[in-house]
Amino acid sequence: MDARKAEHARRALEAAKTISFEDAAVAYFNDHEKKWKNAKHRAQFLSTLKAYAFPTIGSLPVANIDTGLVLKCIEEIWKTKTETASRVRGRIEAVLDWATVRGYRTGDNPARWNGLISEVLPARGKAQKTVHHAALPFSDLPAFMAALRERGGVATRALEFTILTAARTGEAIGARGDEIDFAEKMWKIPLDRMKASREHRVPLSDRAIEILETIPREAKNPFIFIGPRRGGLSNMAMAAVLKRMNREDITVHGFRSTFRDWAAERTNYQNQIVEMALAHVVGNKVEAAYRRGDLFEKRRRLMAESRLNLPPSRT
Repeated sequence: MDARKAEHARRALEAAKTISFEDAAVAYFNDHEKKWKNAKHRAQFLSTLKAYAFPTIGSLPVANIDTGLVLKCIEEIWKTKTETASRVRGRIEAVLDWATVRGYRTGDNPARWNGLISEVLPARGKAQKTVHHAALPFSDLPAFMAALRERGGVATRALEFTILTAARTGEAIGARGDEIDFAEKMWKIPLDRMKASREHRVPLSDRAIEILETIPREAKNPFIFIGPRRGGLSNMAMAAVLKRMNREDITVHGFRSTFRDWAAERTNYQNQIVEMALAHVVGNKVEAAYRRGDLFEKRRRLMAESRLNLPPSRT
């Protein structure tokens, strides 16, 4: 009788240690949800696993997953959707690391890149050529801005503001009223909305201030650029403006390249100033430790000079 009880207890313990990959992924997500400050990235974690991993390994115990099964999830899309496949691999690896620490599996992680997956699949840079965002030549920018200012609408003003500040789409459409310092002509983007997870101060030109002062606002709506439904604009709102202008040959993000090309070819500003204007991480950790400032006043002069390429405001 005691032996039977012991066997039953052993089986119960083993069953308690069994968890499917899908359940482990959800548990991992719940444990780490707060680390994703970007709502889009938070949503992508489980959505990519649902699309590419769960159909193959979702119902399997994490203890049974090997490298062959991981490859089944990502190998087919490695050449066509390399960035997505790479992220799926990293997310599988993270879930399996979590499962190991929790005691649900043992041994090496079958999804690790170095010395394992890297021996089978080519590196991302070799698997798929980088596709750059289509950008407007900087010599065409004044005419484009003149045409843009002839058009009305919140999304149109958001696009103009985005170009004037060399901002990313998410930074611009997520802009809130309390981030603007009109006295200092500055837009302070908090770290939780920045790609580099670091606060970014943006100098504002007179035209950028003019847009902010005249754009329609809604009571109790924190967003500067309001959407058709209560809240902010969608990610595609500014792209839709380009489409209505019959400019599907360029992208919103491409205007950052336009700014970068103009600064490199038409100004003498140091590269680090231009890169900081684009909110790129500059230099290594040692260099960053010695240069704690953000070169704000130099960036203000750079952004003011960029106004020379644009037509004067007609408002």
